[in-house]
Amino acid sequence: MIAASSAVSIRAMDRVTEYRGFDIHVDLHLASRDMFDVWFQIEGPMSPPGVAAIGKRIKVFGGPYSRRWAYLVAELAGRAAVDVILGPEE
Repeated sequence: MIAASSAVSIRAMDRVTEYRGFDIHVDLHLASRDMFDVWFQIEGPMSPPGVAAIGKRIKVFGGPYSRRWAYLVAELAGRAAVDVILGPEE
């Protein structure tokens, strides 16, 4: 019999939303029963100089979260990152 390691993360689901011309990818991994660690990644039409995070997966701190909270906090983190890159909407 093979014992499963508690360190193994099971991928749950991906979601992609669009915000101000950028795609925000959200990636959930099962951490424990009904709780998820979450990462986000932004991809877009530009890669401004000095912005190293575009296209890189970034783990959202403070987890694990329930499924709904995981999607919410990751999407908000992604939107905040896009707002920092583009500045305020006019």
